[in-house]
This record gives sequence, structure tokens and C-alpha cells, in this order.
Amino acid sequence: MKSVSINGSERKEICKKATKALRNAGQVPCVLYGGKTPVHFSAEVNEFRKIVFTPDVYLIDLTIDGNECKAIMQDIQFHPVSDEILHVDFLQIFEDKAVKINVPVKLEGFAKGIQQGGKLKLNLRTLRVKALPQDLPDTISIDVTELGLGQSFRVGDVDSEGLELLNSKSTPVATVMITRAARAAMNAAKGK
Repeated sequence: MKSVSINGSERKEICKKATKALRNAGQVPCVLYGGKTPVHFSAEVNEFRKIVFTPDVYLIDLTIDGNECKAIMQDIQFHPVSDEILHVDFLQIFEDKAVKINVPVKLEGFAKGIQQGGKLKLNLRTLRVKALPQDLPDTISIDVTELGLGQSFRVGDVDSEGLELLNSKSTPVATVMITRAARAAMNAAKGK
């Protein structure tokens, strides 16, 4: 899994006034959970651009006043009008503890149903998985080559070696939808 480094400094004051002053100075207030106690810190807003505005998932190497740890981004809050990052929560991860995370789905191949006039629809952009940090993939690849018209690739069909999929097994990940033109062609073929 890809990793990104973020440098931060610990916050001594966590009141509203201090948080507002941080934001005005171009800093984002953050909290690191998962350790013995939560760690309140701040980092520059530019540090988050590479992990926020992307569909990819990253392991984050946090350095807070010289102390290093690995984490994942748990939650992020945006301003409702300006989309400014207001607050970020991180979860510290350990090599021997499984972590739950959403991993992006990547479709591969050209479905048979598309060749017959269908339309491929991606129903789930991410899958919720549980695994040890070293087993987490960048993406979950799904080969849709064998999907015909009206067929679906379900969560239960995903090859999940080393991963525990937390989505319902019957939920479709990708479906080849029957378009009006394909339905009309099928009806015309039956009518002959």
C-alpha cells in the first residue's frame, strides 16, 4: 500500500479560540486515536492535498514533534461552503492488529455484455475490508470479461486472499445493464 509522510506539531490548547487561530494560520487541527491516549496535533493544510483529493488510500507516516507512528485517515470534516479542511481524525495502526478500511475497486477487461449492447455499471466504488496493515492492497481488481447482459459480479465472487470482506456477499459490485437498444434488439430477434 502507498504511504505518505505528514509532519505535525502537538497542540497544547484545544479550545475553540486556539483552534480558530490555528486555522487562520493555515494549520489543520488533528487528533490521533488508537494509542494509550488521544494525541492532539496540527499540520499544514498543504500536507493533506495529496491524500484528501484522490480516490486512493494511503498509509500515513505521522511525525509529531519527532515521534513517528503509522496511521490511516479515519475521518475528515470540511467547511460546508468553502470546502476548507476543518478537522482530521487519524487512527494509529500496529503490525499485529487488523484494521478496517475502504479499498477502491478497479475494473479490468471488456465485458461480453458490452459487446452485445449493454452498459457496464460500477455499483460499489470501494469495498470495506479488514486485514493486517501489511496485507492491505492499493486496489481490489475485478475482471469483468465474462459478464454477459444482465449479469453481476458480486462481493462474494471477489478473490480476497488475506482480506476479510465486510460488505454483504450478495451485493453487486459491477453489473452489465441491458440498455433500451439491446432490449429492442433482443425482442426483434425473438420475434423473427
